[in-house]
This record gives sequence, C-alpha cells and structure tokens, in this order.
Amino acid sequence: VQLQASGGGLVQTGDSLTLSCADSRRTSSNSAVGWFRQAPGKEREFVAAIGWRGSTTRYADSVKDRFTISRDNARNTVHLKMNNLKPEDTAVYYCAVALGSIATKAMDRYRYWGRGTLVTVSS
Repeated sequence: VQLQASGGGLVQTGDSLTLSCADSRRTSSNSAVGWFRQAPGKEREFVAAIGWRGSTTRYADSVKDRFTISRDNARNTVHLKMNNLKPEDTAVYYCAVALGSIATKAMDRYRYWGRGTLVTVSS
C-alpha cells in the first residue's frame, strides 16, 4: 500500500480545506480508511474514519459537525472536508488503511500509513 495525503496548507480561522488520500496500490477498497493528526508536541490522535462501503463514518468529538470524510472507491481516494477551521486544528494530517472493513477510532487497527500533509490555521 502506498498512501499519499495531500491538500494541506496555510489557512485562516473559519476557512475550509479538503484533504485527499490517494492509494496508488489499490488495497484500501475492502478496508476502512482513517484520518489522524499530530500537533506539535502532542500525540497522534484520531480524526475521522470511513468504512469500506462508505456508508459508515466515525468522528472525533472535536471535529464532529465541521469535518466530513468521504471516499471514492473507483478512484481509490478518500477525502476529508474540513470546514470552520480553528487554530487547534493545526497539525500534520495522516491517512491510514485499517486491517478490517469497519470504521474504527482505534489507532492500532490501522496497518498502513501514508506521509502526512501539514495544515496550519492562523488566528
């Protein structure tokens, strides 16, 4: 699995940004995919996950109602639409492919990780 996250950048508070995760090896089509983030000096944390059919999703409380995860299995791509961004959303965002097909928050259920993309939200 080769995952590549993209779409990060520098934005202002209240702006929107969409991250994309491309799976060039096409092994995520039967697996859940998750987004995680790691802020400077902090541990990596769960952000959102989507099941392999795309019908089930899970979100961290901190991003619920602001972020939306979606997937296009035909293009082996997962997106994270982020609205109303806040300075506390500043982090490196990573996408990961889970061992199973069920969306999960558990980091240890994710086997494959991509390189992250930096999101910086200025106040």
